[in-house]
Amino acid sequence: MSGAKSEVIYLGDKDINRNRNNRDLPGAPERQIKILFFDLTHYNQTTQFLLCCAGVFVLYLVYGYMQELIFTLDGFRPYGWYLTLVQFAYYTGFGYIERSLEKTTVPRCIPMRTYTLLAFLTLGTMGLSNSSVGYLNYPTQVIFKCCKLIPVLIGSVLIQGKKHGPMDFFAAFAMCLGLILFTLADSKVQPDFDTFGVFLISMALLCDAAIGNVQEKAMREHRAPNNEVVIFSYGIGFVYLAVIMLLSGHLVKGVVFCTQYPVETYGYAFLFSLTGYLGIQIVLTLVRTCGAPLAATVTTARKAVTIALSFVFFSKPFTIQYLWSGLIVVFGIYLNVYSKRSKLTFADLGRMASTVYRRVLHQPTKDGSKTSLLEV
Repeated sequence: MSGAKSEVIYLGDKDINRNRNNRDLPGAPERQIKILFFDLTHYNQTTQFLLCCAGVFVLYLVYGYMQELIFTLDGFRPYGWYLTLVQFAYYTGFGYIERSLEKTTVPRCIPMRTYTLLAFLTLGTMGLSNSSVGYLNYPTQVIFKCCKLIPVLIGSVLIQGKKHGPMDFFAAFAMCLGLILFTLADSKVQPDFDTFGVFLISMALLCDAAIGNVQEKAMREHRAPNNEVVIFSYGIGFVYLAVIMLLSGHLVKGVVFCTQYPVETYGYAFLFSLTGYLGIQIVLTLVRTCGAPLAATVTTARKAVTIALSFVFFSKPFTIQYLWSGLIVVFGIYLNVYSKRSKLTFADLGRMASTVYRRVLHQPTKDGSKTSLLEV
């Protein structure tokens, strides 16, 4: 790889089909799909998807464990934003290291104006999410993030003008219902339940509504490599947050507190950030090859496993309402996955309703005339 240009090309649905059709043509260029130093180009699309899914599950399970472990440190609750600052610094450093090892000479592809927006959205979704852990039961925070598909779905309609079928909206409704029931259960069994945590994670989801779709649109149009997106998004986000915390006085307080517990803060944050960085690389590849909604579905399924492990590794109150409300969310995830294979449209639902109306509500009488069941 020495001296070679490293470039990851976005593969939309049309590009995937074109790539399949051109593989057998002599001299046809082969589009490159990479995660860090691993080239997945020569694997078929199903294998690429399964490898990405396995990486997302393993890395983000460790990520979730380390995140919750950091907040078990007594007195760390007010320093969620400082943790985000440290995380952004690690991410930016990891991106520069990767870019240096690859000896990438590709100039910046995405305009700086787009990166300033991406940095702001990244800061919002990660900072608010980290801070909410200090106010919410961790499974509740995760179940909120499980419903990330809802704002992503809305964002794909508003930002990219995409159209979705009824199954997508049924899935969103199931997730909303499960989320409401899970939150109500948490408010009953958690004595220190804080509605401010619900506000923080809700605002994080609003940022999620835009960031995945902005990333997908920018990558498709400019074909930027993953490490470029990471360096500029988190580097600019680090500057944003550092200035804000410095002016507010929270930066000095965070430094003072964390220097007292360097292993439990900076050490755990390193593992937390490393697994998160590697996970981001895989999620960006999923966004490129499969789109933002399917990538959100994969990360949502991972969160369901994270919830179960959270109850295993960290003692916390449990109620059976957690189980069946969580299952409703999982059912919504299944509906979303099924919608990718289903061609059902709102027009089909209209025709089905019309057929049911004709066959059920209007039945023929003995003399051959028709009567409505409503008249009986």
